[in-house]
Amino acid sequence: MAQGTFVTAINCMDGRVQLPVIEFLKKKYHVDFVDMITEPGPIKILAENSDPVLVESIRSRVQISHEKHGSRVVAVVGHDDCAGNPVDRDTQLEQIDKAISLGRSWGLEVEFIRLYVNGKNWSATEI
Repeated sequence: MAQGTFVTAINCMDGRVQLPVIEFLKKKYHVDFVDMITEPGPIKILAENSDPVLVESIRSRVQISHEKHGSRVVAVVGHDDCAGNPVDRDTQLEQIDKAISLGRSWGLEVEFIRLYVNGKNWSATEI
């Protein structure tokens, strides 16, 4: 097991959303580290569940974070102005819900939470 405490985030690769998500999760869960699993538009990838290679890649990284780092929380993150998933907030919220449903089917003992990063001030909020 790794030293320190961890949570996990399935997050966009967009550099604007990394720090807000890390800061939010570290503060809320009082952890040392956030394992960041990034793809362009990961909530779309998981919600559509149409690319088995990418979905399995994300799943296996969540599993590593859980099993090797002891992560018990997985944040699934959407954000404004996403180049990899250029849809509105409401659509992204629906995608997050579908992504979490898929994640729960993986059988890991983790809590999934929904985060959204606002493009006005680039802050993360649990939704």
